[in-house]
Amino acid sequence: MEEFEASTAAKKTKTIYISTVLGIAMVLLMVGMLGLIIVHINGVSRYIKENMVVNVFVDEGARETDVLQFQRQLDGHPYVKRTQYVSKELAARNLQKDLGEEFVKFLGVNPLSQSIDIYLKAERANNADITRFKTELLKNPLVKEVKYQTSLVDQMNQNMTSITLVLLGFTAIFLVVSIALINNTIRLAIYSQRFLIKSMQLVGATKNFIRKPFLLYGIWHGLLGALIAIILLVGTLYLAYQQIPDLIILQNYYEFGIVFLGVVVLGIFISGFSTFMAVNRFLRLKIYQLYR
Repeated sequence: MEEFEASTAAKKTKTIYISTVLGIAMVLLMVGMLGLIIVHINGVSRYIKENMVVNVFVDEGARETDVLQFQRQLDGHPYVKRTQYVSKELAARNLQKDLGEEFVKFLGVNPLSQSIDIYLKAERANNADITRFKTELLKNPLVKEVKYQTSLVDQMNQNMTSITLVLLGFTAIFLVVSIALINNTIRLAIYSQRFLIKSMQLVGATKNFIRKPFLLYGIWHGLLGALIAIILLVGTLYLAYQQIPDLIILQNYYEFGIVFLGVVVLGIFISGFSTFMAVNRFLRLKIYQLYR
């Protein structure tokens, strides 16, 4: 009979711990998903900013060799990510594709100028830096005109800032909810061990001696839950890239690594801290309070 009761108690405890790990994993999965969404939105913002063009039109009489030398100087500028030289012939072909007509034959001359398309670094794609850069460019005698869409830059930056703030707000709220859910799950798991905790205390075990195995289990459960969440996140990313191949341009393994590391740290910290608080609570209870 005693063996049966011991076996039943062991199975019950095992079931509770499994449900605890799965509960932690599901909560961390949601947090990780939100983190990956933020990473991808930042990736979209960075991609848009780095593909916004600043057109630099050079003087009609400028030699191509001088323009190419100027392009090499621009490539080394701290604001510039990359540049592209557009000759008069290439500009004519591009415009012909847009118009669908051979306007050069109609006019008898190519009226377009040589230009350099400049793609800025994402952190420099704002009106203040672009205006400063434009002023610097116009000082060069080769430069005739500099064009970029001011309203587009403003609108893009405002929209991305608003989206990021909203997502960060949701993340903060969800983080609080996640901590509360994991804390309650662990408290329920420790509740099933309250008589064992009190028994160890009654036979003279110190608080640190009693806490240690529970803390180790708590940290282990947090780590296990985080690993399960990461596996599911990687699977979700794989399926997303299979369904939407264009997302591959937003891949950033460094930022993904930060999200995964954050999930692990969060799982271990919340689980360990919640276990510590729950064990302390039952250590302070009187015997008669255990039945309430």
